[in-house]
Amino acid sequence: MIETISKKLAPTGILRVGINMSNFLLINGKDSDGLPDGVSPEIGKKLARELNLKCKLVQFKKPGLLADAVNEDMWDIGNIACEKERSKTIDFTDPYVNIDANFMFRKKDNFKTNDDINLPKIKIAVLERSAYDLWLTENFKNVELIRVNTIEESHQLFREDKVNVLAGLKPKLIEEIKTNDDFKMINSPFTYIKQSIGIKKGTPEILDFLNKFISKLIKEGYVESLLKKHNVQNKLSIPNIY
Repeated sequence: MIETISKKLAPTGILRVGINMSNFLLINGKDSDGLPDGVSPEIGKKLARELNLKCKLVQFKKPGLLADAVNEDMWDIGNIACEKERSKTIDFTDPYVNIDANFMFRKKDNFKTNDDINLPKIKIAVLERSAYDLWLTENFKNVELIRVNTIEESHQLFREDKVNVLAGLKPKLIEEIKTNDDFKMINSPFTYIKQSIGIKKGTPEILDFLNKFISKLIKEGYVESLLKKHNVQNKLSIPNIY
């Protein structure tokens, strides 16, 4: 079984793991070899060991670039968020961690709920082609989304008062709020970012294997140990696996 999956998923004998370098929660350092370290790379390395394969980390600056490369033979698995638009070209596993995505605003605007923000003339800064950008594009039709290339650029737009709202990952927003008493966050997430393993479409047997692999990692406490190791246990949540 393992040998069959290995040959189908990574016929070269090397598991090429696409990782999104812009996700500061899942990529938060470098290992002893100077390579990206964090929850996402370690999940890829763990899978490679499970399949008796060598592992190569393929770095992408943004998740959209990783998703675009699905049919360009650049990676065998892609560790990015599962999202409806991406699912048109990528098959996703169940998530191995979840991240809250929230809105931040200025106190004078006095927003109470997420729905209060979905109004004409409201400008929201968002990381282009992030999972939460794609979600907002589909679900928040009234607002104007101001898309930028990096998370820092989105925060800068908000600091400079060029947008009404900043959409982002909850842990980063909490850090921002600590710098300015005028900033406030709606505590209820507008969506959840489901960090998953993506593969090319059309191999259900591989998808089934990967789902069982993730379920085992969660049930055995491996994912929890990774979150603690990389000091993100209070910033990420572990999905319920039944």
